[in-house]
Amino acid sequence: MTVSRRHFVQTSAAAAAFAGYARLAHAQASQPVGESYLNEVAGYGPLKTDPYGVFDLPEGFYYRIVSQAGERMSDGLFTPFKADGMGCFAARGSQVVLARNHELKPPDRSFGPLGVRERLETQRGSGLGSGRNRLDPAKAYDLDGDGHPLPGGVVLVTYDMKSGQTIRQHMALTGTAVNCAGGQTPWGTWLSCEETLLLPGQGGSKDHGWVFEVPATARGLVQANPLKALGRFQHEAIAVDPRTGVLYLTEDNYDHMGLIYRFLPASPGELHKGGRLQAMGFRDSPAGGDTRNHERLDWAQGAWREVVWVDLEGIDNPHADLAQRGHAAGAAFVARGEGIHWADGEIYICATTGGREKYGQILRYVPSRFEGQSGEREEPGRLQLFLESHSQAILNSADNVTVSPRGHLIVGEDDIAKTLKNHLRGVTPEGKVYTLGRNMFRDNAELAGVCFSPDGSTLFLNIYWPGITLAITGPWSEFRN
Repeated sequence: MTVSRRHFVQTSAAAAAFAGYARLAHAQASQPVGESYLNEVAGYGPLKTDPYGVFDLPEGFYYRIVSQAGERMSDGLFTPFKADGMGCFAARGSQVVLARNHELKPPDRSFGPLGVRERLETQRGSGLGSGRNRLDPAKAYDLDGDGHPLPGGVVLVTYDMKSGQTIRQHMALTGTAVNCAGGQTPWGTWLSCEETLLLPGQGGSKDHGWVFEVPATARGLVQANPLKALGRFQHEAIAVDPRTGVLYLTEDNYDHMGLIYRFLPASPGELHKGGRLQAMGFRDSPAGGDTRNHERLDWAQGAWREVVWVDLEGIDNPHADLAQRGHAAGAAFVARGEGIHWADGEIYICATTGGREKYGQILRYVPSRFEGQSGEREEPGRLQLFLESHSQAILNSADNVTVSPRGHLIVGEDDIAKTLKNHLRGVTPEGKVYTLGRNMFRDNAELAGVCFSPDGSTLFLNIYWPGITLAITGPWSEFRN
């Protein structure tokens, strides 16, 4: 075991925050612990026990802790809790910038960037470094009843992959709520999605359920302006076709009745100029299709179906019924659409509770050559049921997803029932699953924010609660079938 500066300390008894400075750990023990897992292919070998109880990895793989909830950031604020979706951008030299969401609700104020102590000092007028001044309310989207920005938002983290050091962390978006996942754009911004339909009076004074754009180059807070043309619903994640600028969006509808959306921008790369929002349906199901396989087997693993895109009205969605109206117009239901990722001309989408056993599905979409144009009517895009899990030990509640430079899907699990350990899974292009990691940290939170560095050497991920960002390196070329 190689360890440097590894210790965990309490920073706030009231918030139960921890802000250790662990930076490197490597597992050597050979016996797997916790619940069993099954591999369909060998992958990188069996998991080794992490004696520090954070994250198990195969032999030869290392993790560094990049960031932890409760640390003081470069702007003087606290690193928020509930680290969720994340994207990785190239920066100078060996540095990268991580854009990281924090899925905080209005009642989570003490877990936000002001923390407990800062809020109390501000309210008492003690003058001991007003967090309110550092977190400019004028740049926030929404404020709580005390005039503080709502605690959800985005942190930008500058990390040096060569030295393994975190260079800088700061808030870039504030005043939002339940920032779940999002998406990285080809023009260098992060799209942060609100997975909520909060109304005025439910912790703030505005409607929520929007998407916000944050430049990866921001050095401080950006103005929080919602991109309302992308619709109001329980947004989860976004993927962008770099060839066309078309956006694909998922919806984590808790009733398992969400849709897959497409946004055709009026001007690619300039989302503030608006565009057209549509939802995906099946060409052979004009009355509204179903991808879920819950009550009956509507399609088999490996099968393809041609799609249509349904125009949506009333996308500001004041009655929280956009998915139901879209389905009535011909769009297909999806069982909690979550992670989505673009790679090599196709898109992979996680449906966390899809399948008869509700262990999850992975869908694969190949756009038309004429995507968003009149020609797609004759040559439509196609959707495949790429994978449907029938065993929790193989894949359970597929959530965040990325595609490795080697063409494998890397999937973070989110078992809401917490009856099994959440694992990091790999999926080969042939649809075979292997296990790459296991969350051993307390409370067994979901694994989120999975993304690779631009050079493919480092995999970043978040342990959602309390909020730990890991950088994982290892012998990626030594995969075994």
